[in-house]
Amino acid sequence: MKIVLAGSSHWHAEMHLDAARSCGAEIAGIWDENAEHARAFAARHGLPFIADFARMLLSRPDVVLLMGHPSTVPARARSIIAAKLPLILEKPAASSTGELVALRDLARRHQAFVSVPLPNRFGPAVIAFERLRQQGRAGAVAHCQFRIVNGPPERYAAENVPWVVDPAVGGGGALRNLGIHGVDAALSLATGRVGLKAVSVKNRIHPAAVEDHALLVLEDDAGALFIVEAGYTFASMRPGGDFEWRIVCANATLVDHGDRAICATLDDGAVVELPTELPATRYRLCMSDTLDRLARKAAPAISIEDYVAAMSLIDAAYEGAGR
Repeated sequence: MKIVLAGSSHWHAEMHLDAARSCGAEIAGIWDENAEHARAFAARHGLPFIADFARMLLSRPDVVLLMGHPSTVPARARSIIAAKLPLILEKPAASSTGELVALRDLARRHQAFVSVPLPNRFGPAVIAFERLRQQGRAGAVAHCQFRIVNGPPERYAAENVPWVVDPAVGGGGALRNLGIHGVDAALSLATGRVGLKAVSVKNRIHPAAVEDHALLVLEDDAGALFIVEAGYTFASMRPGGDFEWRIVCANATLVDHGDRAICATLDDGAVVELPTELPATRYRLCMSDTLDRLARKAAPAISIEDYVAAMSLIDAAYEGAGR
């Protein structure tokens, strides 16, 4: 498949390039609003440089991976959908949920393929849980905890994307940027509706314009609890930070710490190590699944519908916290 990476200045661009190459996709070109950045990125990786976005659409790649500044991404996404090209839409794709809802509605009208890369859906604990569920061995979900706590907000200035911690642009802080992975995980595992039981959104350490720590307690219609923690309070800039994906159900406990994961099952008394997949390289699994679904003309595993649902629940959390 031919894929265009549109938005080389996004801090996930290198991960997406690695993911596309790992799937054997042909990189049809690199584009960015900052043409010099795209030209340098393309030259560094030996890839074609694209200067004209409209001409790129006319070249009809198999899929466009769009990432960039939330003020300009919605218009670019609309033009890709209108051109009837499949879209992989990196977050943040808009500064507000309302803008994203409008984009979702357009995608519905065009019956467009819009995939959103939330790669922890492909983490080892989630994959193992789904396998157990298909075997009828998981049982009811009891409680889950999803934690992503990375280094201080200055990390985004170092990546030349300081707008991430501007609430008017990024739409929030650690909860919006990092916590969305946990909120999406909760929604994907929940039975029925998910309600907000408790919320804390605060600046624990850093006097930034956005929160540096958030904690949500969610409950679904079946009574399962989901705890989502997100923060910029890890005392290091190293990748990975403090990460934990924990799924507890009637017959199994699955724990993923990013660099190590285990699965314990009650029916056979086993505790096994799961295959390791670092959070940064889960984009490979996400990309592989997306391209496979696109080739089969199947719906994406994580769609813009899922993105809107997670954003809406985060809006409710901010409102509940008075932020």
